Amino acid sequence: MATSKSNSRQPARDAGLALALTLDWPCLRLADAGKPSEHIVLDVSVSPNAKKTEVVGWHDGALRVRLNAPPVDGAANEALRRWLSDEIGIPMANVTLLRGATGRRKQLSLDANAATIAAWLKGLQDKGALAGKQAG
Repeated sequence: MATSKSNSRQPARDAGLALALTLDWPCLRLADAGKPSEHIVLDVSVSPNAKKTEVVGWHDGALRVRLNAPPVDGAANEALRRWLSDEIGIPMANVTLLRGATGRRKQLSLDANAATIAAWLKGLQDKGALAGKQAG
């Protein structure tokens, strides 16, 4: 009798949905597909020291975010992680900065269900924060 190994992380994601998600949104891609470390990577272009934190559209295939935090001592990175966590509705521990600790262009790993991220982006688009999906 075959036994299945339980994964201490989230249940297996729907690979088809994750792939469709990354094709629909230029700021997303699926990394380590099919592996236990599978996650979604979000590309973000950040403008720190804004009056409020908000999505303002696209910048070269990345989600453009104005951030109400100074770019000193990692404060902007932590504010971005906290804001994404709150916006998407996932624990802050599931949002990890992969690249761009000192730059405006950042890549973040989102350990979340693809449908959750798609719903969040669709909600931003419906609110008018994204004028339309930018062609990859």
